[in-house]
Parts: sequence; C-alpha cells; structure tokens
Amino acid sequence: MTEDSSAGMDDAGIVRAGLLGRCPHCGAGKLFCGFLSLAERCEECRLDFSFADAGDGPAVFVILLIGFVIVGLALWLEVSTGAPLWLHLVLWIPLALILCLTALRTLKGLLIALQFRNNAAEGRLGEKGR
Repeated sequence: MTEDSSAGMDDAGIVRAGLLGRCPHCGAGKLFCGFLSLAERCEECRLDFSFADAGDGPAVFVILLIGFVIVGLALWLEVSTGAPLWLHLVLWIPLALILCLTALRTLKGLLIALQFRNNAAEGRLGEKGR
C-alpha cells in the first residue's frame, strides 16, 4: 500500500466509504470502475488499489447471511400457509438475486476498506530476519 491509512479519515469514515463504494483514503473517489470491478486507483487522491484483494470473502458472507434470511422466510411461509411452489419461485428467486447483488458490492467495498484500514497484506513465510 502506498498511502498511510492514518493520513486520511477516521475508522468510521473508512467503513462508511467502503460501504458506499468510495475510496477508503479520501472518501471521494470511486472504488469500483464497474459493478464489481475494482478501479486501478482513486481518481481524487490517486491511491493505488493494487493492495486490495477481497477474494471470496464477500461471496461467502452473502451466501451465509442472505441464504439464512431467504431460507428462513421460505420455511416460515411454507409452514404457516402451505403456499404453492410457483409462489415460492416468484417470491424467493427475485428477492435472493436483488439482495445478493446489492450485498455483494457493499461487502466487497467494506472488506477492501478494512484491508486499507488495517494495512493488510499478503502473508509471507520465511522472510523473518531478512
């Protein structure tokens, strides 16, 4: 990472910027250049985003959180009303898609902001004492 996270915003500002898809350093530039594609650098403060690698973390959180909500609601509807299969399909598939896509971008931004805040880097083995 080329910038020191202490030079920018406070912790709450960094988290807020990540949730909104903004640069974790200045809070003004865009973090994404597409829906989930990370920009190369901030257009405002020129922070290089090459440090960021959210990996599969956001997808795992989305699957667990949204899956829990959707399955719980589907089970509740089935047990309480005995709804037909077509109703389940019409309700839960669009809801799951909308919630997952929204949460995926939000959580990816948050995890990248937390990487910036904590100065996270790839682990390196065997470099002790060099």
